[in-house]
Amino acid sequence: MIRQRSALLLVLSMAVAVAVVAHASQTPTDQVRVTVDGVIEILKDKGLDPSIRREKITTAIRERFDFEAMAQGTLAQNWKKAAPEERARFVGLFSQLLENTYMGRIEAYTDEKVRYEKEQVEDKRAVVGTVIVTNVDIPVDYKLRRKGDEWFVYDVVIEGVSLVRNYRSSYGEIVHQEGMEGLLSKMEAKVGELKTAGETGKIR
Repeated sequence: MIRQRSALLLVLSMAVAVAVVAHASQTPTDQVRVTVDGVIEILKDKGLDPSIRREKITTAIRERFDFEAMAQGTLAQNWKKAAPEERARFVGLFSQLLENTYMGRIEAYTDEKVRYEKEQVEDKRAVVGTVIVTNVDIPVDYKLRRKGDEWFVYDVVIEGVSLVRNYRSSYGEIVHQEGMEGLLSKMEAKVGELKTAGETGKIR
């Protein structure tokens, strides 16, 4: 569990990136590689103002991750049951939670390497298999879907464990017990907590 969490922190730090112009000739692996290089350059720039760095990383996250698809996959059948305004709130809160939870760890990047090992493409879906090279190699698969000429991440699988499925399990239980409003209220409280922690430099 600790390894999975550490891997996820690194995944989010390396999977996000500055906006890039994608070309039809680029494969999913090409685009993942370009985004990795882009975010590493941001993190290596020690002279960059912290607020500007965070702004760039946040922008990059929103441009490379398909949060609506991730949110829909996380809620599963509860997505169809939710009202349009509940869906919109969930997508916004879900994206904020991911960003705020891992921002501090993203900035703690320490020159880990990524090895690209495989690519599977089927129509508009793809999986890019990578390995994060640390003391212990950690396999990470990016699941992407194509929109136009660009590929967007809709799930990350770390050591066989899906990010979306993990959230689906815990959130599904809350919805079952407290309904969508209960889940949204808990998420709002957590976003507030993480924002305060980030402002005081105490993200844990």
